[in-house]
Amino acid sequence: MKALTRATATATALAALLALSACSSKANDDGGDGDKGAGGVKTGDGVTSETIDLGVLTDMTGVYATLGKSVTQAQQLYVDQANADGGICGRKLKLTVRDHGYDPQKAVAAYTELEPKVLGFAQFIGSPFVAAVERRVDANKGLVLPQAWSANLLGSPYVRVIGSTYDLETINAIDFLMKEKGLKKGDKLGHVYFEGDYGENALKGSKHMARKAGLTVVEQKIKPTDNDMTAQVSALKKAGVKAVVISAGPRQAASLVGVAAAGRFDVPVIGNNSAFAPQLLATQSGPALEKNYYVASPTLPIGADTPEAKKLVADYKKAHPKDSLDNGVVAGWTAASVFGEALKAACDKKDLTREGVGKALLTLDDFDAGFGVAQNFSDPKTPSSKESVILRPDKKATGGMKVVRQPTTADAATAYTAGG
Repeated sequence: MKALTRATATATALAALLALSACSSKANDDGGDGDKGAGGVKTGDGVTSETIDLGVLTDMTGVYATLGKSVTQAQQLYVDQANADGGICGRKLKLTVRDHGYDPQKAVAAYTELEPKVLGFAQFIGSPFVAAVERRVDANKGLVLPQAWSANLLGSPYVRVIGSTYDLETINAIDFLMKEKGLKKGDKLGHVYFEGDYGENALKGSKHMARKAGLTVVEQKIKPTDNDMTAQVSALKKAGVKAVVISAGPRQAASLVGVAAAGRFDVPVIGNNSAFAPQLLATQSGPALEKNYYVASPTLPIGADTPEAKKLVADYKKAHPKDSLDNGVVAGWTAASVFGEALKAACDKKDLTREGVGKALLTLDDFDAGFGVAQNFSDPKTPSSKESVILRPDKKATGGMKVVRQPTTADAATAYTAGG
């Protein structure tokens, strides 16, 4: 098992908690030979003759609360529609949801609680938390589709990243800055990033691109609890950076762009896919975000001009008329769709055990939920895609984002090994 990069304090807390909870974890020892259920289909944990139970480990109250709400509601919408159509393999789908509030102890405790009860997890927000239980996931064999894109998660047959990882996404983002926003060889590039798996994996992408393109990276490491980016903007301005990458949350991105605008620090800023929420456009940072901010995304946005996107927009608005549309809806729907396709493939093989579903996912090598990027799950050692879409905030657009560059893989990303 590969080494996992994470901040010392987080690692210590998670290691201690894992040691305490180890006695309550278990390996799934059905060996793919679960009980025969309805239709002669083998079943195991989380599956009965009537239901398939999937876990959701989300953030409804922490730094990614907006994302967590959208992802969860989109997945529930998928489940409701699938069940209305008769379910999958003659069984109704069920989501069991736990909010960890982006707290490491709550995240690991919630996994420990739900793991014996569910077939797998359609959602798990937080790269450090997924990494903390990855060995247990491999032992328990319950598929996890995280809303996390750290390359440190690659390699597991049961933790499968959907879309380009943060390092690849950052390479594609910097490629955009160089080709379309004036960043050039010899320039300094600022990178503000969360400590831990997410930010540090994105930083690998910056450093790789800097070596290839002759850039100098000026680093600013922050914590998820740091919301005021005044000090970081001051440091980057003093260093003379010509563009900034931010690998953090929506609050930090809004603060950085807003503070930069107020200080007349007029440089383009691009964030990873987790670093924006359309609700920010209604804040005082809104005009600055529309002017100078961009986002790298693993798929087209919720407002994409595709039949699937338009149907999802209509269905989601009907189900949640008071809630905003954002790309969390796309992420949640896509993950639920991927899990659903794996379940259908497993049903065809008459094997709804955890191992059966894991094997079925390997057969999906060209899956697109309708958002412009085909996903290939045939190799657990690689992300399902190396492409990124570049988006720009626009309060007039559905979901608050418009496409400024279609799905693209930078030359520097094509030959790059994620995590390398």
